[in-house]
Amino acid sequence: MIIDWLTGTAFEAAGTGTTWAELLGFATGVLNVWLVARQRIANWPVGIANVLLLMLLFWTAGLYADAGLQVVYVALGCYGWWHWLFGGERRSRLTVSRTGRGEWLVLAVVGVLLTGALWTLLDRATDSTVPLPDALTTALSLLATYGQTRKRVESWWLWIAADLIYIPLYAYKGLHLTAVLYLVFLALCALGLRAWRTDLRRLDPPTPVAPGPSPVSA
Repeated sequence: MIIDWLTGTAFEAAGTGTTWAELLGFATGVLNVWLVARQRIANWPVGIANVLLLMLLFWTAGLYADAGLQVVYVALGCYGWWHWLFGGERRSRLTVSRTGRGEWLVLAVVGVLLTGALWTLLDRATDSTVPLPDALTTALSLLATYGQTRKRVESWWLWIAADLIYIPLYAYKGLHLTAVLYLVFLALCALGLRAWRTDLRRLDPPTPVAPGPSPVSA
């Protein structure tokens, strides 16, 4: 079966086995973030393949919230694919924009509530050994993905915050290649943030200047 092959060992390093799911998740994950940073529409189908691989990987590692998160990612991936193509003015391609204050407030409230609910669920209903970081990274990742579907430039900051927690979390759970993957993600997120901010500055209209004589320097 394909699942048996994916959960089988691809290679061993320092006495730790790496499965084919983790190896392929590494490759598709790097490609996906690279495509997002460059605003390529192909990031969405690649990303959907990536999250299906990670779903299997996280479930076998006991990261249940992360595994469940991948199901939501599939739905968000389909939505983001459509929205990037037709979410702009008059159903044109979407352009980079900023997150408004009201939107930030809603995201903050949702993030706190989601983290608390997942933390409680994981602590009481599963054998998770890392309920709080698993819940927090799940919430941050969902908020970041929402921002990505809307091409909000601040979504990169949310991804950076999540990656800074993911890296030691995956290392602790023995998913060393995935920890390295998220280190690569961290670097790609910094590049993506820079690229999107550059694009945003190009799209922002210049500030209008009131008519009248130019100010005289003292």
